[in-house]
Amino acid sequence: MQTQHYPTRDNFLLALLKSQKGPVDKVFRDATGHRLQILYTRIDRDELQRPHFTDFHYGIGQPCYCYPASTVKLPAALLALEKLNDLGIPGLDRHTAMFTRPLPGINPGVLHDYSAAGKLPSISHYIKKIFLVSDNDAFNRLYEFIGQEPFNRRLWELGHTGAEIRHRVGLPLHIAANMHTNGVYFQTGRKLLYDQPDMISSLRFPTRHDLAGEQHINHHGKLEKSPMDFSHRNRLPLTDLHCMMQQLFFPETVTNPFKLRLTDNDYSFLYRCMSQYPGESTDPVYDPGQYHPAYVKFLLFGGQRTAHIPDHIRIFNKPGWAYGFLTDTAYIVDYANHVEFLLSVSLLVNKNGVLGDDQQSFEETGKPFLKAIGELIYEEELQRKKMNQPDLSRFRKHSGTQIL
Repeated sequence: MQTQHYPTRDNFLLALLKSQKGPVDKVFRDATGHRLQILYTRIDRDELQRPHFTDFHYGIGQPCYCYPASTVKLPAALLALEKLNDLGIPGLDRHTAMFTRPLPGINPGVLHDYSAAGKLPSISHYIKKIFLVSDNDAFNRLYEFIGQEPFNRRLWELGHTGAEIRHRVGLPLHIAANMHTNGVYFQTGRKLLYDQPDMISSLRFPTRHDLAGEQHINHHGKLEKSPMDFSHRNRLPLTDLHCMMQQLFFPETVTNPFKLRLTDNDYSFLYRCMSQYPGESTDPVYDPGQYHPAYVKFLLFGGQRTAHIPDHIRIFNKPGWAYGFLTDTAYIVDYANHVEFLLSVSLLVNKNGVLGDDQQSFEETGKPFLKAIGELIYEEELQRKKMNQPDLSRFRKHSGTQIL
């Protein structure tokens, strides 16, 4: 990305993990079986507030697959906004009503979104739902708008060469069905602004052989006494995901051709969506009993219903959890104590059980581990001396109750 990095260091995280008991030790004692990967980027500002990065990693580079689950929704949000900018159609923006035509046997169409204040679907509303509660249908509609082939080719252009976004999420569809994406059109009142027909991807992905688990529950809800085959599923390595976060939060450090074609307003919108809690949203509105503040905040707060998140801490993140795999990637800031860092963690919590029946493992092993790792790095950052305190005002003004 042509950014200023200090040398990568491996021993820091290893020493930190070895020193811990409880939830960390429970995973670390069999880190290989858990397919544990951690990326932590320390950020130091110079006298001009330019960020300089020191990367620490654990388990990166191992030839093991980790299912990205809902973390693929992050690039979908970025590329959907970028595509709107590339279209350059007067009057067409993220708030414009976007209607989806049905594809029989694949995915129905969309003419209304009753969770939206105006009851109409839009790119803006889909992105809000993605970050507030990790909505699956919202991702699928952006996937269809972008198209499978353009989605992947653009990620590769941005330097994320390990990514393969091959399918919708939450729908049991075959390979050919996921190559075929619904037509969409944007309309204001009766005025048609853009009409995109359904598309069929001609992209052919490399052959993979990615297995996990000992048994799994198939899409018919039946137990299969064999490992689960992920060879045709989405792939988003933690290194690519972490790099994507750095591109998003520090665009000034990125040079072409790895720079996202987003406006300042796009960045402000994304920062607000990623840091907002469900209860702060008025459009859409969520039941606070089900969607509590830490609902999708795993690093540092473990997704705990009872977690108290101080006002001076904000987590800009995107987690994913499915089939025993749990991932979270975050930019974490503490405005009161001048703390900022990037942290991404992925692990397999159900390593010998039945994939697809994982909720207990997520709650007992995965989320407590992510909470503990977040706390460890946060405490390190609190104690670390900095030559220059970071100016976090541009992030603070974009985190809060209102989404642009």
